[in-house]
Amino acid sequence: MRFIGFLIVLGYLSASGPALAQNQEGCTCFVKGIVLDQESRQALTGAIVLIKETGQGTVTDASGAYRIDKLCQGNYTLVSRIIGYKEVQVRLALNHAVAEQDFFLNEESIHLNDVNVTAQKSNALSSQAVTSLEGRELDQTRGQSLGEALRTLAGVTTLQTGSSIAKPVIHGFHSNRVLLLNNGIRQEGQQWGSEHAPEIDPFVATRLSVIKGASGVRYGPDAIGGVILIEPGPLPTLPGIHGELNAVGFTNGRQGVISLQTEGATRATTTGKNAQLSWRLQGTLKRGGNIRTPTYFLDNTGVAEQNVSGAVGYRIGRITSDLYYSRFATDIGIYSGSHIGSVTDLLAVLQSGRPFVTSGFSYTIGRPYQHITHDLLKWRTVYKPRHGDIWTLTVARQYDDRMEYDLNRPRNDSLAALNRPELRFRLTSFTSDLVYEHKPIGRLNGQLGINALYQFNIMNGRPLIPNFRTYQGGVFWIEKLRHKQWEYEAGLRFDYRHMQVFRYENRVLTNPVFTFANGSGTVGVTYAPSERWTSRVNFGTSWRAPNISELFSDGVHHGAAAFEEGDQTLRPETAYNLTWNVQYTRPRVRAEFDAFYNHINDYIYLKPQAEARLTIRGAFPYFKYTQTNALYTGFDATVSVDVWRGLQWTSKLAYLYVQDLKQDQPLVWIPPNRWENGLRYEWAEVSRLQDAYVGVSNLAVARQKRVPPNSDFVAPPPAYALWGLSAGGTLPLGDTHKLELNLSVTNLFNTVYRDYLNRFRYYADDIGRNVALRVKWKF
Repeated sequence: MRFIGFLIVLGYLSASGPALAQNQEGCTCFVKGIVLDQESRQALTGAIVLIKETGQGTVTDASGAYRIDKLCQGNYTLVSRIIGYKEVQVRLALNHAVAEQDFFLNEESIHLNDVNVTAQKSNALSSQAVTSLEGRELDQTRGQSLGEALRTLAGVTTLQTGSSIAKPVIHGFHSNRVLLLNNGIRQEGQQWGSEHAPEIDPFVATRLSVIKGASGVRYGPDAIGGVILIEPGPLPTLPGIHGELNAVGFTNGRQGVISLQTEGATRATTTGKNAQLSWRLQGTLKRGGNIRTPTYFLDNTGVAEQNVSGAVGYRIGRITSDLYYSRFATDIGIYSGSHIGSVTDLLAVLQSGRPFVTSGFSYTIGRPYQHITHDLLKWRTVYKPRHGDIWTLTVARQYDDRMEYDLNRPRNDSLAALNRPELRFRLTSFTSDLVYEHKPIGRLNGQLGINALYQFNIMNGRPLIPNFRTYQGGVFWIEKLRHKQWEYEAGLRFDYRHMQVFRYENRVLTNPVFTFANGSGTVGVTYAPSERWTSRVNFGTSWRAPNISELFSDGVHHGAAAFEEGDQTLRPETAYNLTWNVQYTRPRVRAEFDAFYNHINDYIYLKPQAEARLTIRGAFPYFKYTQTNALYTGFDATVSVDVWRGLQWTSKLAYLYVQDLKQDQPLVWIPPNRWENGLRYEWAEVSRLQDAYVGVSNLAVARQKRVPPNSDFVAPPPAYALWGLSAGGTLPLGDTHKLELNLSVTNLFNTVYRDYLNRFRYYADDIGRNVALRVKWKF
């Protein structure tokens, strides 16, 4: 496909004549951007991008990116096309050194004989806005956890447990209300825990996407708050071997990360059914020591991580099949100062704000700590009959093994006792999905699907949650109708869940059974009157059954440094979500606005209790699961303006209002409002460095004043503002290789602060200044 594109570009250059190209010599401006599928936002590789007036052109790379150099200032017409899509022409006013122009192409029906077209389509609903992190923006987060990387998107924050554990939060929702799809598979681990971060290596993804709002119809229960898609790039189809090496270093924690990915494909057979084999291998190593606040080190906050993944795909005729395996393994130190021996000492720490335990730097990870491994095996087959339908079958197995070690060693001095965790959760999950996408019927297209899940959990150690076994099944149907600038969407779904619990009460084994069943639906409208404006409105319902921890927790959750208690009488949550998204795009101005309204009946949350709990393992804050009706509403806004030649200003604002409707008061653990601003200046070339840039940013986080009276152990921390710097560019290494460099500084002025959503804000300050150097070598 790319070879054909080059031939077409060459033909345009010849037809345009030499005079036009020669007139561009000596000019230093350039235009760049990406070419995406209008519906799925999937990158289009091999798409042609031409300047109509000069004949200059290029072909997009594997990430859909293009760049045309040696342009003079002036007005141009950019043309983008690729087989199977309608051509798009855009007028561009190039009045500074750098201009960006993205293309969104719509599919068109072209009937060809004996031609196979491969594509990877996102499952994102068209009437729900999708915010993505990819390309250079994703590269600038490399080395961070999944939650930390997603924090750069408007409306997404993190729930932290210390400095090394971060969970993504969408519009105030997290854990079992946010569904993670890892390479098309719903991630199944012990996600109910506030300090149980996703067991996913972000290096496997070329794009991280967030769907804000209830998405229960397509993705099933638990998607009340939204969906996060961790999307690897499609397996290669061009013969040869290539890849990339990422190396990252952080000064705070003296952390180092290295990740290598290589992939390749065989040549497709020229006879028969064009069979082809593709493959990819990837691995990541991470090592870090004690994190430092602006004034002291946090003892036992190191991390050690080893991840590996591999995929192999086979395409023959109208059948594509791929096999994927990943293993995530990490050791995470839990801050020692969060485990306190008496109620008196705990109250003293809460009142003074100074930790009892501080230390110097060390890479040693001692007690308390967590050791987690997560294995995922997936097989997917796609069949595309000649008449235009698509059948997709996906089956997967996941095994999540979590070991948690207390601060105090067991009294038995034997080696076996020292290595035995105080808590161990082993969760095995089997999932299967069969989706049928019918060919267009006039302007109508859609899909039907069946999902099934079976899982069982085995727990060892002191009591916290019991063992259980779960069966779950669901069916859904979604249809979309396009008419001129309008697109209408409707969907229905029904799910059934059966959970059997195995627990001892007074040394007698009991097997209570819980069954839940409910339906969900969605109705949405998209209106695009022009290429500049797109508006989406979506109303959706979703539901979530109480999980095992909410029903049966009873003990010290050491990773969260809390005593937690469940309630067996909890009822399922039911959510009604209304979202409105508006996007405006001009060459120099880009803006997006998201408003949401989410009403949840029987909302389940972990409520702080008045007194701490004293156990044989120490004194801990006491939390209990309870239920109410809740309202989540607010908005996100993002604006990006090309202020001057090469100078860009970006602003992101997030506002969230949450209310307990039964008690007529706010809820606890809700993200405070925030406003982020950034200035970025780009050069076409500085010495040998291409696409050079330098930027400064400021994040202002308000104090969370909307908290229930007497509902927390300490008052919410004050507002804070953090400054950051970044700089980077691309260094060419010959004709085919290049080195991408990025230097960034977070918390530039070493500000002392505590974040309201950090569970360890009771005990210590947040992380201080951190300098990161990222190097990416593509080969």
